[in-house]
Amino acid sequence: MSLVRRLPELFVPALLVLGTALLGLEVSSYLQSYFLDTLVKVAIVVALYVFIGNSGVISFGHISFVALGAWTAGVLTVPADQKTAIMPGLAHFLIRTNVGNITSLALAAGVGAVAAFLVGLPLMRLSGLAAGIATFAVLEITNNVLTFDQSIGPGLNAFSSVPQTTGIWQATIAALICVVAAFAYRTSRFGRMLGATREDPAAAAAAGISIYRQRLLAFAISGGLAGLAGGVYVHLLPLQAGGLSLNLTFITLAMLVVGGSGTLLGAVGGALAVNGIYSFFSAATNTVDVFGWHLTVPQGTAEIVLGVLMALVLIARPAGLSGGRELTLPRRSARAAE
Repeated sequence: MSLVRRLPELFVPALLVLGTALLGLEVSSYLQSYFLDTLVKVAIVVALYVFIGNSGVISFGHISFVALGAWTAGVLTVPADQKTAIMPGLAHFLIRTNVGNITSLALAAGVGAVAAFLVGLPLMRLSGLAAGIATFAVLEITNNVLTFDQSIGPGLNAFSSVPQTTGIWQATIAALICVVAAFAYRTSRFGRMLGATREDPAAAAAAGISIYRQRLLAFAISGGLAGLAGGVYVHLLPLQAGGLSLNLTFITLAMLVVGGSGTLLGAVGGALAVNGIYSFFSAATNTVDVFGWHLTVPQGTAEIVLGVLMALVLIARPAGLSGGRELTLPRRSARAAE
């Protein structure tokens, strides 16, 4: 398939992200926080898609790289004169080191990529249930280290005094970077080879494709994007290690599954749809106005609705809302564009 014909695979998700950002500019500051959270979730889900969607291997460990990115950006941007008061056990070289916002995001992405590469060295030889359990173990190890090791962060406490620099445009740019990177990888030689290993591992191996190397590359790239998303996230909210573990793992995986794990459109669309629904019912616990009606729901309603939605989508449309298909130009239109 020609690159021109595949351009809608990039433009449609990018337009969805831009449309969300523009809509977020038109709402109140209270509601805008939900749009910012949604844009960050788009970045996380697209990072998941780069590995899970292209390899077909489930990973429960990617939120580890989000957490590492958040810790990197958070520790390095807390003002130096406040570090000893907020994080008294912090390692000396971290107390002395401070960087700006953009540098912290670049380092967050780098730490996420390196961590994913190192973790992937032994784990990318696994498949199926074994791979899922192993990546889940990574999530639990990371969560416990970040929670109880005060030499690298605030420990049990939430991050505070991190500059809140993530506005609507920073979140949008981060989401777009992830979308563009995911498209570039998917359409590259390496993305096509990994896709071949997903469709028919035996045939791909017979053709000389190293399943291990291709999975490791995708795992490292997706870890870097997850780290970037974590850096953006910590500049939006005062995060805690417990908030970057199981709950976020299952919510973001639900977004990917509902949208369609095999497509970039599904990753972006699923994140926007599911987080929109989840945010609405979360806000409704404190009452929201719906066409003049005051709607109040009990705690936990958002999780119940999300679970029901996942079940219905998996039953009625196993390939997700996108149907497992990207949008492409018709052949005649593609030739005219060339």
